[in-house]
Amino acid sequence: MDVAPTPTHCPYCALQCAQTLSAPDDAARALGAPVTVAGRDFPTNRGGLCQKGWTSAQVLGAPDRLTSPWVRGADGELHEATWDQALDLVAGRLQEIRAEHGPCAVAVFGGGGLTNEKAYALGKFARVVLRTPFIDYNGRFCMASAAAGANRAFGVDRGLPFPLADLGGAQAVLLLGSNLAETMPPSVAHLAGARASGGLVVVDPRHSATASLTQEGKGLHLQPVPGTDLPVLLGLLHVVWAEGLADTAYLEDRTTGADAVRRSVAAWWPERVEQVAGVPAQDLRRTARLLAAASPARGGTGAYVLTGRGVEQSTQGTATVTAAINLALALGLPGRVGSGYGAITGQGNGQGGREHGQKADQLPGYRSITDPDARAHVAAVWGVDAADLPGPGVPAVELLRRCGTPDGPRALLVHGCNLVVSAPDSGRVVERLAALDLLVVCDVVPSETTRLADVVLPVTQWAEEEGTMTSLEGRILRRRRALSPPPGVRTELEVLHALAARLGVTSGFPTDAGAVFDELARASAGGRADYSGVSHARLDAEPEVAVHWPCPAGTDVGARHPGTPRLFLDAFATVDGRARMVAVDHRGPSDDLRPEAPLYLVTGRVLQHYQSGAQTRRVPALAAAQPEPFVEMHPALADRLGIGDGELAAVTSSRGTAVAVARVTDSARPDTVFMPFHWPGEGSANRVTTDATDPVSGMPEFKVCAVDVRAAGSPVPPRPARVSTPEPAGRPSAGSTGSPVGTAQR
Repeated sequence: MDVAPTPTHCPYCALQCAQTLSAPDDAARALGAPVTVAGRDFPTNRGGLCQKGWTSAQVLGAPDRLTSPWVRGADGELHEATWDQALDLVAGRLQEIRAEHGPCAVAVFGGGGLTNEKAYALGKFARVVLRTPFIDYNGRFCMASAAAGANRAFGVDRGLPFPLADLGGAQAVLLLGSNLAETMPPSVAHLAGARASGGLVVVDPRHSATASLTQEGKGLHLQPVPGTDLPVLLGLLHVVWAEGLADTAYLEDRTTGADAVRRSVAAWWPERVEQVAGVPAQDLRRTARLLAAASPARGGTGAYVLTGRGVEQSTQGTATVTAAINLALALGLPGRVGSGYGAITGQGNGQGGREHGQKADQLPGYRSITDPDARAHVAAVWGVDAADLPGPGVPAVELLRRCGTPDGPRALLVHGCNLVVSAPDSGRVVERLAALDLLVVCDVVPSETTRLADVVLPVTQWAEEEGTMTSLEGRILRRRRALSPPPGVRTELEVLHALAARLGVTSGFPTDAGAVFDELARASAGGRADYSGVSHARLDAEPEVAVHWPCPAGTDVGARHPGTPRLFLDAFATVDGRARMVAVDHRGPSDDLRPEAPLYLVTGRVLQHYQSGAQTRRVPALAAAQPEPFVEMHPALADRLGIGDGELAAVTSSRGTAVAVARVTDSARPDTVFMPFHWPGEGSANRVTTDATDPVSGMPEFKVCAVDVRAAGSPVPPRPARVSTPEPAGRPSAGSTGSPVGTAQR
C-alpha cells in the first residue's frame, strides 16, 4: 500500500533534480515492494533525471546496509554493539585523548552530501563540544578554488550567482573543465540556445560527451595540454584587449585592477599560447570574438564563462578561476541579467556545506572565524563566550597529513566521506588513518574507510530524513522524509546530540531538523550567506519556489524577503561595490612530465557513478553499465605501448600504481590517459594522484599528474620510498577482511 507521494530532490549532485518518491508502507516494503521514483518539474531539471536519479531509490534497499554500530574488539575485528556501548566508548576515548593531548588532538571530517542542518550541527559540535579548530570536509576537494577566486573578486562565493535557467538565453557559453553531459545530464538542455547560435565552447583535454555537443557547427572544442587551462584564458584576455573587444565603460564603472591585468596578459599572445597549450591561435581568436559578440556591450543576447573541477583541481586552480573571472569582467558579463561568470558545484550540498561551518576557517553564514564581530554574533546564538571558540584549523589535505602524528590529531570523526577512495594520494591517507588512536565513521553502507574504523555508526539516508540542501545556484531546497529508516539506524543529529550529552553539553543540539535550521538561520543573519528569512515552514508553503540566498529576515512583521536569484545587479559584495581584477600567471602542474613519467593522467567521473561509488556501485543497472575502472588512451599511444583494447594497463606515479582495463579511443590526447575515480582497490585512480595543493585554496591537484603507463605485469620504474608509520596493533590494513563491515566495498 502506497503512502502519499513525497516531493523531494535527488541525493547525488548539486543540480539537485526535483523528484517524487512513492514509498510503500513498512509491511509492504518487508515483502519486497519497491520505492518508486518519478521526475518532478523544476526549473533546473524540467522533470528529467539521469540514470543515477532514476535508480536512486534502489540504494535504500542495499542488502549490506549498516543497521547497528560496530566496535573493534581486542581481537582486532569489528563486532556488533549496542548504541549505548558504541557511544559510551566514543565519548570515553575522546575524553581520554583530550585530557592527555588537549582539544587539538581531536579532529572532524565532514562531507559535501550532508544536509545544511547536519553540516551546521557538525561545525558547532567541533567548536563548542570538542573545542577543536580541526574541522574540514571533502568540499575542499570540490569547490575550494572556485570559492577562493569568487570571494577575492566579488566578495562572495555562490557557485552560480544566477539561476541555471538563465543559461538558456545565452548566445555563447565558455565551459572550462566540466563534462556536464555525463556529470549533470539534465543541465545540458540549458545550453540549447548557445548551441543553436554556434556559441558553445568547451575546454577539455578529452573529447568528452560534452565536447561532442560542439560538433556540426554548434560551437568549438579547445583541447589543451593538461594543466594549461590558465594560459588559454590568458590568451583569450590578450585577444579581448588587443582587438578592442573589452567593455571599457563597464571596467571603469564596476571594477578595479583592469590595467594591471591588461599589462600582464600582454605576454600571452595567441601564438605563444599555442606553443604552451597546444590550442591553435586561430581558435583562441575565434573564441574571444564569439564571446565578445554575444556580450551585452556589443548587442548580443548574453554570454557566460563557467568553470568546473577540471580547471579548479590544480595547484594553480585559484589563479585559473581568477583568470576566468577576469575574462568575464573584461567582457562586462557579471552583474548583468543573461550574462555572467559561474562555477559548477559538484557535490549535492557542496554549496551549503561550505556556508555553515564545515570549512576550517568559517562560521555559519559564510563568516570568517577570525572576524571578531562574526565570532561574537555566532557565539551569542550558541550561548558561549566568543573567547572560547577555537580559531581556524587547516585545510583537508593538511589535516589528513597530520593525523596520527605526534603533534597532530589522535582521533578523527568522519561523516559522509569515504576518504580511502576519494582523497588524493590514498596510500598516504591509509597510513595516516591507521596511525590514529581512534577513528569513528558515520555511514550508510560499509566502505574502505569503515574497514579501518574503531567504531562505525549507522546513519540515515536521504529519503529517511528531513532537512535542506543548497543547489549549485544557491537555491535552498527541502529534503523530505519519504520512509522510515531500518530499525537500529539513527540520524546524525541524534548521534551528535547523544555524544554532546555524554561529553557534558546537555543542551544546544536538538534532534529535530526544523529546529536546527531555525538556529542556523539566526546564526547566518547578517552574513554573506544569510538564510535568516527562510524556514522549513516557508519552504513547505512555497514548494515550487525554493528561495535563493541571501534571504534576510524581513524588518516588518509578516514581510518576506523574496530571496536573491541574481547577485551583483547593482553592486558587488566588496567594500566599494566594485569587482576586483587580479593579475595571475602560469606556473604549470606540480608533477610535470619527466623521463620516468612521460604521460599525463587526468581523472574524472562517468555517467553511471558518483564520487567513491558507494551508492551507485550497489545499483545493478549502473554497475552493469560501468562494471570496472578503466584507463582511456589514444590508439597511437596504445600501439606504442603494446597495449590492446581490453587488456590490463598499469599506471604508475611517484606515489603508487593503479591497474585497470585499457579503453582505446581517439577521444583522448596521445600524451594523456584518463581514469575515473569511482572504484576502490587496485583500480583506484587516487592511488596515483598527487596531494599537492593550491597555495590559496588548499585544494589538491587531482586533475593532472605525470605517470608511466605499461602493460600490466611489465616492470615498472622504481619510485622513491615513502617513510611509513607502522600500523597500530589490532588495526587492519585497508585490504584486510574479517567482519561484514570489513569485507564490504564502497
